[in-house]
Amino acid sequence: MYDFERKVDRRNTRSYKWDQSEKLFGNSNILPLWVADMDFESPPAVKEALVRRIESGIYGYSVTGDSYKQAIVSWYSRRHDWELQPEWITDSPGIVTSLSLSVELLTQPGDEVILQSPVYYPFYDVINMNDRKVAKNPLILKDGRYEMDYGHLEGLMQGGAKLLLLCNPHNPGGTVWKREELLRLGELCLRYGVTVISDEIHCDMIMPGHKHIPFASLSEELADITVTTLAATKTFNLPGLQTSYIVASNPELRRKFERKLKALSLHMSHFFAQEAVEAAYNEGEAWLDELILHIAGNAEYAISYLAEHLPAVKVMRPEATYLLWMNCRALGLDAAGLKKLMYKEAEVAFNEGSVFGTEGEGHLRINLACPRSVLIEALQRFSRAAAPYVQQ
Repeated sequence: MYDFERKVDRRNTRSYKWDQSEKLFGNSNILPLWVADMDFESPPAVKEALVRRIESGIYGYSVTGDSYKQAIVSWYSRRHDWELQPEWITDSPGIVTSLSLSVELLTQPGDEVILQSPVYYPFYDVINMNDRKVAKNPLILKDGRYEMDYGHLEGLMQGGAKLLLLCNPHNPGGTVWKREELLRLGELCLRYGVTVISDEIHCDMIMPGHKHIPFASLSEELADITVTTLAATKTFNLPGLQTSYIVASNPELRRKFERKLKALSLHMSHFFAQEAVEAAYNEGEAWLDELILHIAGNAEYAISYLAEHLPAVKVMRPEATYLLWMNCRALGLDAAGLKKLMYKEAEVAFNEGSVFGTEGEGHLRINLACPRSVLIEALQRFSRAAAPYVQQ
């Protein structure tokens, strides 16, 4: 029903991804597959809902409607077997905003905050820029998949860290944490009094054969120590609308957020966002199901192509997200060398891995949310340019 192979020209649209190549990379011919938005139109129902909203002609202050929260509740019940209450939901301008507020509200300057590296780079920013300390719990690569180091994690908790930023599913690796993995994590958090901020923005982009488990859905005890940060923006390509929400069943945690959001005057409803989110959740499911198959196909193509044309580069097969994590250490290049290879020689822009932590050094992250033809061109450019660097 939906054409994910159609190229949409996003140049000269103030696109963060497409209109900054000269400024960021020194090359206007760059093919950008980096920042995590998609090169597809959002579901038709979203566009229709926004057009209706625009046609009202008056763009005044807005409030949250009951139907908006009910669309969220229904979505998580259908897609993730997670039964929410509308009062648990509080809007926030963005996931990173929620992460930053969590660190500010739930810790003190100088406190340690746990993250599991390599991980989405704003996790470091919201800790460091709030004058807290990063307590790094590096993930373990085993059989082509990341696993948690529970022994090391327990040591950090014993050392006094009381807040954990969880990336579920994992970005950049695409790991879908299994129920037993999350339960073991939860057991440690309960034992040592650690609060969990679970970033689950990629929860809907789950590859066939895998299932997302919301951390707070595991038990009432775990829900009571968890704030889940969520959004429809990754799922339906809406990031420019600056909308997200938290889910917290613990009223004390939720009130802290709501009070701070009001103090910063971030509590008002975005005029367009709620119509878009409601339409996406109520009418975008078939679109998403087809999109997931397209992304899964892109992942399979990329893995096969690189295995044939650049086998020295090892790819982590994503269980979720539309991101592909590549180990390029066999090329023998540091961060500056990988950037030169991408921007100057291959004329592509992927994410350079060291920004995800020292464990990401020598890696690249590719955005697969594009037409197959764009992905093919990017892989061809990169493989041709990288081949001479493969160490024999």
